[in-house]
Amino acid sequence: MKDMVSFVDTHCHLDGEEFDQDRAEVMQRAREAGCKAIFLPAIDLPSSQRILALSQQYPDFLYPMIGLHPEEVRADWREQLAEIRRCGGTEVRRYEGTEVRGCENRLVAIGEVGLDFYWSREFEKEQLEAFEEQVRWSVETRLPLMIHCRKAQNEMVHILKRYASELPGGVFHCFTGNEKEAAELLQFDRFVLGVGGVLTFKKSHLPEVLPQAVPLDRIVLETDAPYMAPVPHRGQRNEPAYVKDVLLRMAEAYGVSPQELSEQTNRNVTRVFDVKL
Repeated sequence: MKDMVSFVDTHCHLDGEEFDQDRAEVMQRAREAGCKAIFLPAIDLPSSQRILALSQQYPDFLYPMIGLHPEEVRADWREQLAEIRRCGGTEVRRYEGTEVRGCENRLVAIGEVGLDFYWSREFEKEQLEAFEEQVRWSVETRLPLMIHCRKAQNEMVHILKRYASELPGGVFHCFTGNEKEAAELLQFDRFVLGVGGVLTFKKSHLPEVLPQAVPLDRIVLETDAPYMAPVPHRGQRNEPAYVKDVLLRMAEAYGVSPQELSEQTNRNVTRVFDVKL
């Protein structure tokens, strides 16, 4: 049964220098483990360009996003966003009352975007403005959002509520919260929670929180590779093949078979990102 599962890594920084020496081997190991696709979030203009180039080399396996990560937001955020949007080609496919997905670059989402006040609030105003601008991109292009949020959930929710009826959906990436935080996020009914290696950590409360607070049709799997490798790989470089360890732990927590969890999370990916797997 375990060998039959398939999955999608919905959040992997495969363009990073951590994979420069063995990127092809990493992808091969992912396929052998059951990975059907890898979604690549950008963090700035250079990573957006790298991701678009990578996904063009492996069009059946790698799927790109573009966006400006909150930790990369500076005073020049408007210029950065203009360049990112130009390289992604989204300016040619605006929303005009009909369902429009993607652009000439096969984008699956706007991301990785959001708010992060964990380290500093130096650019708080700029982060809020840049995030809202990219939320508007999502409304215009009908591309879902890949959202990063750290120590800023109240501010993030406040912005999203302004556009709740218009947004096509998205993922709250790297969910590690409690039942109350889950409920606040799940009020956005076209969004799902992204869950990765933290689920497997010894002190994680997610194995108890998720079955109580999050229906299986509101979860997608992810790595955030090269970061946050799951047990038994904790402390090592993370990679997409390790999604399987997350999947097996999650199936155990929910009391369902790995196959059932695999099928449901893959359906969730198809629904949120409008891709055929």
